Amino acid sequence: MNDRAPANIADLHFLVVEDDEFQRRWLTVMLAGLGAQHIAEAENGQVALGILQDRTRQIDISFVDLNMPGMDGIELMRHLANAEHQGAVVLVSALGSALLFSVETMSKAYGINLLGAFEKPATPEILQDVIRRYRPPHAHGTIKKALPVLRLEDILHGLQEQQFEPLFQPKVELATGKVRAVEAFARWRHPQYGLVPPAAFIPTLEACGHMDQLTSVVVEQSIAACRAWQDLGLMLSVSINLSASSLAEAGLVDKIVGLTTQYGIAPQDVTFEITELIAMTDVPVCLENLARLRMRGFGLSIDDFGTAHSNLQQLLRIPFLDLKIDRSFVAGAAHNTQMHLALSSCLELARKMRRNSVAVGVETREDWDLLRGLGCTYAQGYYIARPMERDAVPAWVEEWSQFF
Repeated sequence: MNDRAPANIADLHFLVVEDDEFQRRWLTVMLAGLGAQHIAEAENGQVALGILQDRTRQIDISFVDLNMPGMDGIELMRHLANAEHQGAVVLVSALGSALLFSVETMSKAYGINLLGAFEKPATPEILQDVIRRYRPPHAHGTIKKALPVLRLEDILHGLQEQQFEPLFQPKVELATGKVRAVEAFARWRHPQYGLVPPAAFIPTLEACGHMDQLTSVVVEQSIAACRAWQDLGLMLSVSINLSASSLAEAGLVDKIVGLTTQYGIAPQDVTFEITELIAMTDVPVCLENLARLRMRGFGLSIDDFGTAHSNLQQLLRIPFLDLKIDRSFVAGAAHNTQMHLALSSCLELARKMRRNSVAVGVETREDWDLLRGLGCTYAQGYYIARPMERDAVPAWVEEWSQFF
């Protein structure tokens, strides 16, 4: 399991952002008592922003109070997001868990590397708990690399040259630890830029109406991979994402059935994932394709559940088998009452509808233990494994199985 060791607290650089001098000093004293040797202080958001924007200074973890005069902690989060600040942030407030949860949600939406949040007063145990979750940016992938600017012509040429392929991330059954399935993620193996992530090509393909070409490649290669694994005795199913434009294709189901027949794969070994937003569609051909896929025996899954504003009636129009809980409900739920409640409610909804629940974004042992205790069906995330190439899957499954 990928439970990476936390950084040494003596090597970390802290910033305490708090307008109350006594509380600021007390937090600094507690950090020092835990072994911190590099601690800076700021009495409000404006001073903190100046410190964090100073490229000559290193700040790994900032403790930020929400309610401060001048620039408060909420405004500071916006400025840090605009500056693509890579350091971790811990939110602190005496104004209650509901406000903290709201600002946590906002900060994550901004892309802040949020380490946690707690209500005042702080204790050494609370500080130690949030600090041990810290991972250096290179360890958890928070460093953002500039994506290459790629034209539609470049992307279509890459498709023609068969440069696109899926990588596969395992899904593990929490109750048993068994690997039951993998999810396919499209990647572009570019001759100049290396492995290019979806953000560099999917928006362009969707905007220009060419998403179905990529979908065809990913579907066929995923079904072929499933065949290769089963030939080795590895009985895995595969999940594939479908876009709205692909679902609007009249001949979609016939193409998919043709591919599973060609490769000798049972429809129940293939699940198609659609976002909650797509599930709200009223486009008849999309609804027809979803119904026909299920009728032919393929699985359907609602992805990113909780990120749109659907209601139960809208979801039940889709004959789905799996409900995928968005990562925003998983991260931090072990330490936050409001997020714990939201996660529990999502899992309870799946249970009442007699659907499998799949939690994504599982990155720590705490996430795993919490989800298992709450009765979640499947888990997926970096704690288990990153997406990998087709030929790497069998060896990884063999290694993973030694834990269970």
